[in-house]
Amino acid sequence: MKILVLNCGSSSVKYELIEIEKESALAKGIVERIGMSGALLTHIGPEKKVLKSAVEALDHREAIRIALDTLLHPEMGAIKDKKEIAAIGHRVVHGGEKFAASVLITEEVKEDIRDCIELAPLHNPHNLRGIMACEELLPGVPQVAVFDTAFHQTMPRHAYIYGLPYMQYRKYGIRRYGFHGTSHLYVSQRVAHLMGRPLVDLKVITCHLGNGASIAAIKGGVSIDTSMGFTPLEGLVMGTRCGDIDPAIVLYIMTNEGLSVNEVNTMLNFHSGLQGLSGISSDMHDILEEEKKGDEQARLTIEIFTYRIKKYIASYAGVMGGVDAIVFTAGIGENVPKIRALSCAGLEFLGVIIDKEKNEKTIKREGEISAPNSKVKVYCIPTNEELVIARDTYNVISKRKK
Repeated sequence: MKILVLNCGSSSVKYELIEIEKESALAKGIVERIGMSGALLTHIGPEKKVLKSAVEALDHREAIRIALDTLLHPEMGAIKDKKEIAAIGHRVVHGGEKFAASVLITEEVKEDIRDCIELAPLHNPHNLRGIMACEELLPGVPQVAVFDTAFHQTMPRHAYIYGLPYMQYRKYGIRRYGFHGTSHLYVSQRVAHLMGRPLVDLKVITCHLGNGASIAAIKGGVSIDTSMGFTPLEGLVMGTRCGDIDPAIVLYIMTNEGLSVNEVNTMLNFHSGLQGLSGISSDMHDILEEEKKGDEQARLTIEIFTYRIKKYIASYAGVMGGVDAIVFTAGIGENVPKIRALSCAGLEFLGVIIDKEKNEKTIKREGEISAPNSKVKVYCIPTNEELVIARDTYNVISKRKK
C-alpha cells in the first residue's frame, strides 16, 4: 500500500510516498517559495536520483499538483497512476485538546482544525489548504490528520496548566500543548528497540534540536512533559525564537520601544534565538564556524543554547525520578557532535558520560554515543516523522475498512 505524506508550510510543500508494508520511501521532495518568484522543485526519485527544477506554484494546490505530476514522471516518478495512492497523511500542527490521536479527515474534523487556527495561525491555515487541495486533486482518496500536539496529550494537568487565573484555561484553552510530537514518538520507540527493552519500562529524554527545538520527558512510553508550550515559542533557545523569558520583558520592551503587538511578536519569533544572540545567523553551523575564528558572541550563543538544553535534561530526569536514555535528533541533534557533547557536559552526576570518539563519528546516522561506563545510554537517532504519519494513516484507514 502506497501512502502519500504531506507537510504543507507557509511557503512550501514537503511530500513523501511511502510503501507502508516495507516502511520504505519510494520518492520524496519539496516545492519551495510557493506564491513567490523563483519557486523550486527538488525531487528525489528511485535510486536516489535528484531532480531540481524551476516551477510556477502560485498556491498550495498548484504545488501539490506539481508533486503529483513528478511522482508520475516516467523516469523520476514512483507510480504510473494516481490511483496507486491509497491514502494521504497530513501533518497538522495544532489539534488543541480535541485530538489525542490521528483521525480520518471529515467535514467536522476540518472545522475543528479551523477552530485551532487562532492557536497556530502560522501553520493550521496552510495544513487546511493542503487538505482541501487533495480533495480536488485526489477525489475519494481517504485523508488522515496527524497532529504535532497529539502525543503530548498524555501530560498530567500539573504539567500543562500555567500559573495564570484558571479561568484563562477554561475560557481560552491556555495551557501547554507541546509540539514535534511525531518526532519525539519515533525516536523514543526507536531507542527502546536499540536498547532491546520495552518502551513501557523506560524513562527517556528526547531532544529534537533543529531550527525549532524541543525536549520531551517520556516515561513508560508516554509524554509527561515537554519544553514547548501554548505555542512553539516557549522552551529552548531556537533558530529565531527566544524560548523561555520573563513575560514582563515583553511589556517592558513594548513600553520603552513603542512596539505594537505584531512588532514584538515578530521580534520574539523571527529575530531572537540564535539569530538575535549571535548577530550572525540562525544556522548553528555558521555560528560554529565564527566561533572557531574566535568570535566571542558566537561562543556565548553556543553556551546559552547548550546550557538551556542541559537545564531541561536535568529537570526532566528529576520529574521522572531518573533517566535511562537521552536521544538527540533533528538537524542540529543529528549533525553537530559538539552541541551534543556540551549539552551533556556536567551531567556526570546523573550517570551521563559521552564517548568522545563515538560522538565525533556519529553524524547523520544512528548510533550510541555514550561511554561503556555511562549509566545513562545516549544516542543519536535521525528522526522520521514521515514514517510516523504514514503508520498512523495506515492504522486509521485500516480500522475504517473493518
